[in-house]
Amino acid sequence: MALIAIKLVHTALWTFFAGCILALPVTGLRRRFDWAAILTAVILVECFVLALNRGRCPLTDLAGRFTSQQADNFDIYLPLWLARYNKTIFGTLFIVNELIVLGCSRMKTRCARARQPEGSSRP
Repeated sequence: MALIAIKLVHTALWTFFAGCILALPVTGLRRRFDWAAILTAVILVECFVLALNRGRCPLTDLAGRFTSQQADNFDIYLPLWLARYNKTIFGTLFIVNELIVLGCSRMKTRCARARQPEGSSRP
């Protein structure tokens, strides 16, 4: 029963963080850079927690106490292939999506400069 509860919590947290990563380009395209900053901060906190735990989710270690199974998805309700390549897939998506946000931000700045009246020094 404890393992099931851990897997449910782990899956819910994974879904939340994956959603944050997938929402990043939407915030950039909608010019909601305040939300992009919040999502980035949330994701970086998750990265910090993983780094402190030597690249493993603390819930993986907790789930390991309740089973001897060691498949890549023993601690989460994800397909084996996704659990195995999760960090590679979502790490790459995070970087690409941050670049999209950065590009949108730079475009916003260029558009704002282009709309300025001549002689104005405001960005």
